[in-house]
Amino acid sequence: MPAATQARISLATLNGMSREEFTHHFGGVLERSPHFAERVAGARPINSLDELHGAFVGEIERAPENDQLALLRAHPDLGDRLARLTASSSREQASAGLGALSPEQLGSFQRLNVAYRKRFGFPFIICARLHTKDSILAAFHSRLENSREAEFKTALDEVAKIARLRLQDLVDVPTTFD
Repeated sequence: MPAATQARISLATLNGMSREEFTHHFGGVLERSPHFAERVAGARPINSLDELHGAFVGEIERAPENDQLALLRAHPDLGDRLARLTASSSREQASAGLGALSPEQLGSFQRLNVAYRKRFGFPFIICARLHTKDSILAAFHSRLENSREAEFKTALDEVAKIARLRLQDLVDVPTTFD
């Protein structure tokens, strides 16, 4: 079930869920990677949104590099109208204006997606909810200059930002974004 249609739950409810319920509710926090939510289920009890987010980030950091790469590769190309987007990705891309790209802008995104994948071996990842299409294009250009090591870290950092916002959509607690 997409995050937008799920009821926000309390920490008490989160802590009382079975592993299967937890995985179902939080399986979309990391793009097409519910196995991370299954691992985080074992970190309960959780006492805050920060702790829950930290548990997800910790699982990403502890994962072997090939699992981290698979997580990055689970993300869609930005602006790709033919991609099978998750409901969360679709909403996030739309919030940045990527659902209404002009033909020229779409062409730019397509060229940059190809160049980025060719250079780094995974899609360009940015927390679209914190950007506009123009700021995303600017980030594309500057990040193409990064080393693979720096970009791998940057992409994982962006995944963590995306996860934070998705968790805020799912958990009913007062929140702030770092």
